[in-house]
Amino acid sequence: MALVIHDRDDSTPSRGSLNDDDHFHDECGVFGVFGHSEAANLTYLGLHALQHRGQESAGIVTVDRTTTHAHRGMGLVQDVFDPSSIAKLPGDVAIGHVRYSTAGGSFLKNAQPFAVEVRGTSLAVAHNGNLTNTDELRATLEARGAIFQTTTDTELLLHLVAHSSKESTVDRVIDALSKVRGAYSLLVLVGDTLIAARDPHGLRPLCLGIFARAHILASEPTAFELIAAEFVREVEPGEVLVIDRSGVKSLRPFESAPAKMCVFEYVYFARPDSKLGGRGVYDTRRAMGRTLADESPAEADVVIAVPDSGVPAAIGFAERSGTPFQMGLIRSHYVGRTFIEPQQSIRHFGVRLKLSPVADILQGKRVIVVDDSIVRGTTSRKIIKMLRDAGAREVHLRISSPPTRWPCFYGIDTPNRRELIAASHSIEEIRRYITSDTLAYLSIDGLRRAVGAEANTGAGFCEACFSGDYPIPLVSPERLVRG
Repeated sequence: MALVIHDRDDSTPSRGSLNDDDHFHDECGVFGVFGHSEAANLTYLGLHALQHRGQESAGIVTVDRTTTHAHRGMGLVQDVFDPSSIAKLPGDVAIGHVRYSTAGGSFLKNAQPFAVEVRGTSLAVAHNGNLTNTDELRATLEARGAIFQTTTDTELLLHLVAHSSKESTVDRVIDALSKVRGAYSLLVLVGDTLIAARDPHGLRPLCLGIFARAHILASEPTAFELIAAEFVREVEPGEVLVIDRSGVKSLRPFESAPAKMCVFEYVYFARPDSKLGGRGVYDTRRAMGRTLADESPAEADVVIAVPDSGVPAAIGFAERSGTPFQMGLIRSHYVGRTFIEPQQSIRHFGVRLKLSPVADILQGKRVIVVDDSIVRGTTSRKIIKMLRDAGAREVHLRISSPPTRWPCFYGIDTPNRRELIAASHSIEEIRRYITSDTLAYLSIDGLRRAVGAEANTGAGFCEACFSGDYPIPLVSPERLVRG
């Protein structure tokens, strides 16, 4: 089977990067189509709906029975693809990927899906997650002569498939997955067979849908809405789906493990119109806000949100507290990754580009401002200064998740532990640094109630970024504090 790759690298040096987004970032989103004549176009639309999960690169691989076609590029989906590039992706089977780098750097060579030929068969992989035993497996493979072209753990999967001694390609994929540890929701194209797999703990989401008899897979079901596909179900933890011309086959090749979906999907990552684990993300975030109001009330005149992710929790806080909700901060949706800053530097330039205070709402008011999390604290400090400059008399910051004290190794871009302000500072010390009048976080028990987890254990979710309790052991504990 022939393989045709069209990589597009439009990256150019820029004068400034907007590094004021002090949030955790999910690594990526995946989307797949089997059995539709417009597979590439549908995948393009699906990736657009998943753009919030990764903005650094995008790619699509298609199969038209005899040839595998690939197109990848740096930037947003609508910048990477145009009608001419979609036209060069024929076939009724496709997988796509949007990426925010965690393992490996932000380079075109690391853009996914990866596509290679193995034993005369084309193989393409799109991966959401992070493997925790990459270094160990990579060293073993390199000792056997494997040559790696990228710095991502996803390439490791290709090498494991290539080195497997199993007979069928599907068995080789399962054999490769049996050797890895960590988080993965991935799509694999083997010839014109589409394989979907989710790790035994189900750390990262993956959903199955149907559209005009075609099978659709996506990181979030909200991606189905754009193309009017029907949500069927979530791919279950540890499940492998094999989709070919005969239909869909469900396999359970791995030992069962406790379900541990990332709770931060509800806090920040997933789109608010998504539903994961049978729970609506928007309603769950509102419940976080209501619980936060019960736990940490404040006398105030108005509740505002740090948009967009803080809005549902702020609405919930306002509902429970009886304090009016207003849009006191307006977010610009037209800011890219970089911007040319004036030579005469403007203080807090990046935050000012993204957020604008509404002085008429803030002037002379006692303000409760709700955000979903604090990572380093730098952005919170700038936002509070902006609110005071706009006339706010008091600023009470409320965070709709517990303090983030531990880094993630399962597919989320997080700083090392030394950069997490809550890992080394008390809440009062953080309050003084960000200069708010008061500061309070949602308790971990409050978060568990909001997401429907067991109150004492948090069963069903991974809370490692809050608790340091990692469900999948890390190969080297020193990674927790790596610089």
